[in-house]
Amino acid sequence: MLRGLMCGAAALAVLASAGLASAQDFSGERISQEIRHISSDDFKGRYPGTEGERMTLAWLQGQYEAIGLEPGGPDGQWLQDVVLKRFTPVEGAASASWTGPDGTVHPLTIGTDILLRSATNDGKADIQNAGLVFAGYGINAPERDWNDYGDVDVTGKIVIVMGGEPTAEGVTDRFNGQYPTAYASGAAKADEAFRRGAVGVISLAMVPATDPNWLRGARFNSRQRTLTPGAADLEFSGAINHDTALALATAAGLDMATMAGIDTGTFTAVELPGVTLSVANEETIDTLVTHNLLAKIPGTTHPDETIIYSAHWDHVGVGADHVSPVSTTEDNIFNGAWDNASGTIGVLEMARQLAQAPRAERTFIFAHMAAEEMGLLGSYGYTADPVYPLETTVADINIDMLPLSGPTRDLAIFGKGQNSLEDDLEVLAEAEGRVVTDDREPDQGYYYRSDHFPFARAGVPALMPWHGVDLDEGGVEVGQPAYTAYFEAHYHKAADEWSADWDMRSAVENLTLLYRLGLQLANSGDWPTWKPTSEFGAVRARSDGARQ
Repeated sequence: MLRGLMCGAAALAVLASAGLASAQDFSGERISQEIRHISSDDFKGRYPGTEGERMTLAWLQGQYEAIGLEPGGPDGQWLQDVVLKRFTPVEGAASASWTGPDGTVHPLTIGTDILLRSATNDGKADIQNAGLVFAGYGINAPERDWNDYGDVDVTGKIVIVMGGEPTAEGVTDRFNGQYPTAYASGAAKADEAFRRGAVGVISLAMVPATDPNWLRGARFNSRQRTLTPGAADLEFSGAINHDTALALATAAGLDMATMAGIDTGTFTAVELPGVTLSVANEETIDTLVTHNLLAKIPGTTHPDETIIYSAHWDHVGVGADHVSPVSTTEDNIFNGAWDNASGTIGVLEMARQLAQAPRAERTFIFAHMAAEEMGLLGSYGYTADPVYPLETTVADINIDMLPLSGPTRDLAIFGKGQNSLEDDLEVLAEAEGRVVTDDREPDQGYYYRSDHFPFARAGVPALMPWHGVDLDEGGVEVGQPAYTAYFEAHYHKAADEWSADWDMRSAVENLTLLYRLGLQLANSGDWPTWKPTSEFGAVRARSDGARQ
C-alpha cells in the first residue's frame, strides 16, 4: 500500500484531528543539531551529580523558557529533587546461621553458603530465628490464575523464591510467551513478599556452591548499590545456592518431590517446619541528589488530567567509574548522543510543536528524567513522589533513542499487547500506511528497561516506541542488519556520538505520530486502559474512582 494513503476508520480519525495537528512541523535538522549540542564533549557524558547534569538542565530550562512554557516541577519550580541513597557493605559485618528442629545452630559462610545485602532503610539488619517459607517463583498474578503463596502467612518470616517465571510447556503462554512479564523481576518478588509482611527475601540459585557464576556473584556482592525510590522496605535480601537449600529442606523433612509443581501452577508455598534463619548485616549510606526537569502546558478545561512525554537526560559519564578525568590519549567520554540525547531533544521538540497548537483540554507535562542509566531511578523517584496524581495521569509516552534511518513501514513498540495506547497508535499509523509491531527481541525484556516502566508499574498506561526496520527503500532485508550493526557498534560505547550522516526522517515520522496521539488524548475524555492479561491492570483499577 502506498505511504500516506488514508482509508476507513484511520482516515476519519486523522481528518477529525487535522485542525488540531495543523501546527505540527518537526525539524529533523533542528533535532540533529540540538542532539549534537548536548552530546558534545563539553557535557562529559551527562552523569548525575556532575557539572554535566548542571549544564544539561540549565540548557533545557533555557529552551523551555524561550518556548514560553511554565515550570512543571514541585511548587512552581523547574526541578524535582531525586534523593538517592547508596549503600556499601561494611566489611566483616555480615553473618548468618540456621537452626534445625533439634535446636542445633549451623553457621553459614558468607560468600559461599549465602549472600546478604541490607540496602534498605537504615542499612542495618538483625533478624533472629525467623521462620522460612519456600514460595516457588514468589508470584501472585490473578489475571493469569497464578498464586504461589496460596493461604500461607509469611508475616515476620523470610521468603525463599526462585528467579524468573514459569517455563513449563503449556504455562509460558500464561506469562506472555517469549516476552517476559514484570513478575520475573526480583523487584516484583520483593514487593509481593513485603506486601505480605515478610522481613526478607532470599533468591534460590539452583547451582552448587562451586558454580563459577555463583562465585562470581559472591565477588561482586560487595559493590555499592543505589536504592530504588519506592522499593520494598525489607530488612534484607540475599541468595542461597542449591547446597544450602538442600540442607534446609532436609532438616525440615521436606521431600524434594514437593517442589515438582512449581512450573505447573499446582504448587503453593510451603513452610520449612522447625527451621529458622538468623542474619545480621550493616551497610554505610551516602546520598546523591540529582534532578528531574519538568515543564508544562496547562490544559484548558481539565488541567488536573495530565499526559506526560518523558525521556531521560542522563548518560554514563566519563570512563569506567563515570567521573574519570577526560583522557588525552583515548576517547573515554560516553557522549550518549543516541542514548539518550536523541530522546531528550525529541521531548523538547514535541513541546515546541504542542506549544504552537491550539491549547488542549488536558495538561501536557514534558519530563526529563534523571538517572535512568542507574536503574530508571529518576522515573521511580517521580512515581514514588508524583508532582501530578498518578490516578489522573492519562498516559506516559516515553522516548528513548530516536530511530536514525530513512522512513519505515513499521513502528515498533515495547510491550505490545499491554494497553490500549497501542490501539490508538495503530489507527494513526494505518492512516500513514504503517503498521505497529513488537520490538522483535523478546530475550531483551525491553518493556521493563526504560522510564515508562515505573509509570506502568504504578498503573499508568505507558507507551514506548522503538526503531522500525522495514525501510521504505530496502525493506527488512536492508533495515534489520543496518540497525543491528549500529546498535552493536554504538550502544553504551564511547562511539555513541553525533554524526552529520544521521538520517532523521524516521525520527520525524515517529514524533509526528506521537504528537497526534498526544493531542488526541488531550482533547478526549477517554482514559487508556490496560488489556485483560496485563500485569498492571489491577494496580490501575485501585484508583478507578478518581477517573469517574
